[in-house]
Amino acid sequence: MIDAFSEGPALNYSILTAQEFRAAFDVPAPLFQTTDSVKIKQRTVARPDGAVRVRLYYPEGGGPFPITLYIHGGGFVIGTPETTDGICRTLAARAKSLIVSPDYRLAPEEPFPAGLEDCWATLQWALDNANALDGIVERVAVAGDSSGGNFAAVIAQMARNCGLTLKHQLLLYPVLDHNFQTPSYSEFAQGYFLTSEMMRWFWRQYLPAHAEDNDWRISPSRQETLEGLPAATIITAEYDVLRDEAEAFACRLILSGVPTAFRRYQGQIHGFLLQQGAIDDADAALCAAAEALRLALHA
Repeated sequence: MIDAFSEGPALNYSILTAQEFRAAFDVPAPLFQTTDSVKIKQRTVARPDGAVRVRLYYPEGGGPFPITLYIHGGGFVIGTPETTDGICRTLAARAKSLIVSPDYRLAPEEPFPAGLEDCWATLQWALDNANALDGIVERVAVAGDSSGGNFAAVIAQMARNCGLTLKHQLLLYPVLDHNFQTPSYSEFAQGYFLTSEMMRWFWRQYLPAHAEDNDWRISPSRQETLEGLPAATIITAEYDVLRDEAEAFACRLILSGVPTAFRRYQGQIHGFLLQQGAIDDADAALCAAAEALRLALHA
């Protein structure tokens, strides 16, 4: 079922500025607040030229808890931890994991790789301070939706490359390739909330002129080898320009020997998980995602 926000904002992306987009765009909000009970704390993570605001979600009960770095989406241009508050509450409560959600720098003011660096710094901070945070350093996962899924996939590869073992990567309709040639980009170019034109505009904001498409930190699906990456859960939506690149990545993971589960939610569009409490599939998908995390982190 395609819901009421499927058309997205009517904007001229050939001349649009990020400030105009942010002023015109309302992130779809859930109609009902989740009933999952969590404790929320605020922290800051130092970086050389400032700090990253971080929101922590603790499940009920006594710790220590496994740690999940959750990275919000928003096309690299919009969004905050508040955008995915409902998702993080559900994952914390049902996966019994401490969720660490960074308020990373956004493009175009801070293009690639600024936001990615903030998320990596947040993961390092969480690991370095696991005892103080009541977290378990040996049980860590990464997760994210949309452009946050891009960051999560890249961080999983960065972790593997430096010998850090992660338990899982949870990718929710992720951005994985700076490439607009997949069939889903043509089939769902307009009328399904995230349009092809909007996605191209997001990429223009995020990438500096000198960026190279084949850089796996931009397009994690172009990583030469996916062997040794953590097990993955990937969720896609039927009517989403990003669908095919995410499903192709899932297939590559499987062929590389990485345990991977992926599911396409029929009749849904990009961002449907933000309609928690209003769309049955959003609730079902979040429950499935939380269960995947729980099994990976508590096995």
